[in-house]
Amino acid sequence: MAPYQAIVEQAIDAMIFVDRDGLIRVWKRAAETLFGFAAAEVLGTSVDVIIPERLRAAHWRGFHAAIDSGRTKSGGRATVTRSLRKDGGKLYVELSFGLVTDPAGAVLGALAIGREKPA
Repeated sequence: MAPYQAIVEQAIDAMIFVDRDGLIRVWKRAAETLFGFAAAEVLGTSVDVIIPERLRAAHWRGFHAAIDSGRTKSGGRATVTRSLRKDGGKLYVELSFGLVTDPAGAVLGALAIGREKPA
């Protein structure tokens, strides 16, 4: 395992990378604990799996705006949002978002880092 992979895996927060099409490409073990889905269940599927249906339209508007503009609305600040667990339970998560770019600056997708927000 490369050193950067060990750093990512040992961080306590959930980390999820979603490509430009909204498909989950990285699902860290802490995300498994937070949301209840094993990586094998969600890799290659839409991030909708953890987004409540009533919030999806707003999520996708923001996602596409960030991908198209090359910057997030939150500017790297964490925001609290509602999410879903595998068992259908709801939770509040504190997430920070960033865009991942290639060496030429083209946006490859979005990274979300977060944890459950205590009630």
